[in-house]
Amino acid sequence: MKEKLFKKADFNQFVAGDSHFEKTLTRGNLISMGIGAIIGTGIFILPGIVAYSTSGPSITISFILSAIVCILTAMCFAELSSTFPVAGSTYSYGSIIFGQFPGWLIGWALCLEYILGVSAVSSGFSAYFVSLVNSFGIVLPKAIIGPLEPSNGSFINLPSVIVLILIYLLLRRGIQASTRMNTIMVFVKIAVVLTFIGVGIFYIKPVNYHPYFPMGGFGVIKGAALVFFAYLGFDVIPSSAPEVKDPQKNIPISIMVSLAICAVLYVILSAVLTGMVNYKDLNFADPVVYALNYVKLGKIAFLITIGALAGMFTMMLNTVYGGSRLIYALGRDGMIPTAFGKIDETAKMPILSLNTITILAVLLGGFVSLKELTSLVNIGTLVSFTFVASGIIKLRHRTDVPHSDFKVPFYPWLPIISVILCVLLMTQVSINSWITFIGWFFIGVVVYFVYGYRKVN
Repeated sequence: MKEKLFKKADFNQFVAGDSHFEKTLTRGNLISMGIGAIIGTGIFILPGIVAYSTSGPSITISFILSAIVCILTAMCFAELSSTFPVAGSTYSYGSIIFGQFPGWLIGWALCLEYILGVSAVSSGFSAYFVSLVNSFGIVLPKAIIGPLEPSNGSFINLPSVIVLILIYLLLRRGIQASTRMNTIMVFVKIAVVLTFIGVGIFYIKPVNYHPYFPMGGFGVIKGAALVFFAYLGFDVIPSSAPEVKDPQKNIPISIMVSLAICAVLYVILSAVLTGMVNYKDLNFADPVVYALNYVKLGKIAFLITIGALAGMFTMMLNTVYGGSRLIYALGRDGMIPTAFGKIDETAKMPILSLNTITILAVLLGGFVSLKELTSLVNIGTLVSFTFVASGIIKLRHRTDVPHSDFKVPFYPWLPIISVILCVLLMTQVSINSWITFIGWFFIGVVVYFVYGYRKVN
């Protein structure tokens, strides 16, 4: 039984199984995809909520700490993805390096990230959309703009549901159509972020930075665990490996460039935001818009809202895309019914996998609150990142796999530090989120032994 559980997957079988994909994505497409997947709810919502509740003005340091963790892990991702350019990202790497059962658990945790991640962003999109229509004097009924909370008068988050359906329809048109839309919207939201920074810097009041550490160092670390959600999305790049031209070179560069650009924007924007408005006044789902209205720049606030919507749209677009490829990989390997691993010959994509992640995201985005979703996303991602970093150490001892031109520097210290930092951030997640995540893991173990275990030769 132990031999079967930890049997290493065959890299060549993964390559053969992914041969139906068309290689159409360039380095530019990947960088745009990475930025599109990262910049979204994290930059337009979390800086206000986390500054108010946890970090205060020191949220800038929280963003820096989270960026360090992500950059270290991104280096590990870069080496693994260039060594194994296959669909499934962390799940596939785990199956090749640790064995089929650990790989399944990593994939199961990653499913949590993708499904809950896109659901959380759809909730943030809804908050900004409601703010936009309110600026035109249109007040939407409370019953259709919130999660299922009958006691609070809300029953469904309809804007969240509608935008997820639109994303599904766009992805059904093919990868080229969605990448073109993604590229356009990435330029829009970067322009909007730079506009806010360029204008807001003139309204900074130094007094708003005092006290800089209102909750102490513990608040900074806890804030880092919360804003970690802001950096999620770069792992969608290795998920697209079978559709990438020259993946061994283009994937590592694209991961590092997209993450570095987003980290710089996050830190600067959070510094400007907490300088414009006292952190005690930032408990809003749209803090960037609130800050501009606070300093009497309502017209610019309207443009920022448009940019925020574009940012969250592209984040959802890329997350749904990456999640559908993960579910496809699980079906390709027989961990779930093989129908999920089938490629539609006309659309050249896994339609059933795309349908599945869309339905689950609609149910969660339409009926569950944003706060509950983001905590769970962070745990699932940190667990998978821990496996990625430790996987580099195992990889370097393998002689039966291809070698990548990209290597994590200062081996083995950087992978070890990455593992330690991921575990540190995991300790800051709430106990309720941990209980839910353990329950999710238990379900994953049951699914494996009921179905996947029997499929392993």
